[in-house]
Amino acid sequence: MDPFEDTLQRLREAFRSGRTLPAEFRAAQLKGLGRFLQEHKQLLQEALAQDLHKSAFESEVSEISISQGEINLALRNLRAWMKDEPVPKNLATQLDSAFIRKEPFGVVLIIAPWNYPLNLSLVPLVGALAAGNCVVLKPSEISKNTEKILVEVLPQYLDRSCFAVVMGGPEETGQLLEHKFDYIFFTGSPQVGKIVMAAAAKHLTPVTLELGGKNPCYVDDNCDAQIVANRVAFFRYFNAGQTCVAPDYVLCSPDMQERLVPALQSAIARFYGEDPRASPDLGRIINEKHFQRLRGLLGCGRVAIGGQSEESDRYIAPTVLVDVQETEPVMQEEIFGPILPIVTVRSLDEAIDFINRREKPLALYAFSNSSQVVRQVLARTSSGGFCGNDGFMHLILASLPFGGVGASGMGSYHGKFSFDTFSHHRACVLRSSRMEKIYSIRYPPYSPRNLRVLLVAMKAQSCRCTLL
Repeated sequence: MDPFEDTLQRLREAFRSGRTLPAEFRAAQLKGLGRFLQEHKQLLQEALAQDLHKSAFESEVSEISISQGEINLALRNLRAWMKDEPVPKNLATQLDSAFIRKEPFGVVLIIAPWNYPLNLSLVPLVGALAAGNCVVLKPSEISKNTEKILVEVLPQYLDRSCFAVVMGGPEETGQLLEHKFDYIFFTGSPQVGKIVMAAAAKHLTPVTLELGGKNPCYVDDNCDAQIVANRVAFFRYFNAGQTCVAPDYVLCSPDMQERLVPALQSAIARFYGEDPRASPDLGRIINEKHFQRLRGLLGCGRVAIGGQSEESDRYIAPTVLVDVQETEPVMQEEIFGPILPIVTVRSLDEAIDFINRREKPLALYAFSNSSQVVRQVLARTSSGGFCGNDGFMHLILASLPFGGVGASGMGSYHGKFSFDTFSHHRACVLRSSRMEKIYSIRYPPYSPRNLRVLLVAMKAQSCRCTLL
């Protein structure tokens, strides 16, 4: 028996009824989502602490606050986003009404990961609800305490005829993907992303894939090593390095490496103390499987900082590796943990060549006191996002799209980009049934004169004249 058929049928019927279309209904769902966050903030923080040893600070900054901010932004702008968007017209359509209408796709599926289990469930959900879709949310079974709240509590705040949370592991997700959805939004690894895309292709279902990759961090010789170390360490070891946009490796000269390593040691000691394991601010690896994978990477290169691990509480110390070769395992896969390899290069050109030989990353970082160097890295590379002289600050701007390119993903979201991702942009022209004499110039028998007039009328530039 198919465990999902009844749920999907209920959502399809609700969507066909037009229930989700009015702005009032959409706003009510968004407000319900906001109440869920406000009324269960402590419960959510406890779940995140149990799943990932997240501090209250990290939970607030990276999970709860960002989700609430997206809700507030959508509520403030919902009617403006929903409005038909007039477009420029040419002479041939001057008497018509031409506009883009934003329509919901229908029943959409959101598959969320475990590393930011609240943020990466709710932020796309905001866009899907604001756009007027019915939604099936599949949270990660790996972050099981957060999943439990999303399954048991969240539906109480939304219209259950239009929203459902489903549980399960890879087998159940595979069953779910056999169904036809109108849109699929997936966040996770490139390997699973390929499976999702293949399943979507069977139904010609459009997808957004938020994947990952190895995010390079170039450090120029003219930098203040301690400032760079502070910023790189903060973003690398935030959430125990389990962040898809974290700096994955550093590219710098041998001279900068000599200055950067002690600066990183100093930053790590100030952030987490002499015994980082005792710090309440350092997270833990999500499960045993990922812990063992990461512990295996500690054998790459040479450990310059950290390297300690403790299986009993899935602890891996903030670690820096040097003398790392490009062919080693730590440089072949996204690390997704508190390990930072440093690879030395002789020049900016060599660093850019190193970056461009690999798959396009989700994020790219460049540190330099020269704006020209930062702009060179920006101009000569490609990535989902870019930040000069800091870590993933581009994520906190809802006015910027967040998404990958190439192997790091396709499509984007955040703010209005989320609304647009979950909306079909329908091209519309409304024409009068009168004035047939004017429009008859299109009809056979064709003539050179009619062709010349028609081509002038069809020119793409906007026509500001008014025909009376």
